[in-house]
Amino acid sequence: MTSTIARVLMWQFLVGLGLAAVLWSLFGSVAGYSALLGSLVCVLPNAFLGLRLVVPRRDPGALKRAAWVGEMGKLALTVLLFTLVFTSVRPLNAAALFAGFIASQLTVFGGFLMRDDTDTRTSNTNGS
Repeated sequence: MTSTIARVLMWQFLVGLGLAAVLWSLFGSVAGYSALLGSLVCVLPNAFLGLRLVVPRRDPGALKRAAWVGEMGKLALTVLLFTLVFTSVRPLNAAALFAGFIASQLTVFGGFLMRDDTDTRTSNTNGS
């Protein structure tokens, strides 16, 4: 599971970086760094959630609590980072910011395709 989380985070960042490069070349530096900031607003909270989930736990209830805290922390970090960006960064291209965020967030769906055979066998064994 750890490798899948790391790959998803890596791809989220790379998608955001690629989008930022394209927007930078087409619309200028403000659009480029705005898209990159939007990507980071997505990736950093997801990294927090991922770290909460990969710490080994013996009790299934502890994993459930870790997921709950991770998800609430992810939401709080996302709100905090958007607030910081909107209050601190001038000039800012809001459309590019949200494009970077959404593109990186949609990369999570690709994570389902990134699961390797070990993850699948582990899931099937635990689910049976």
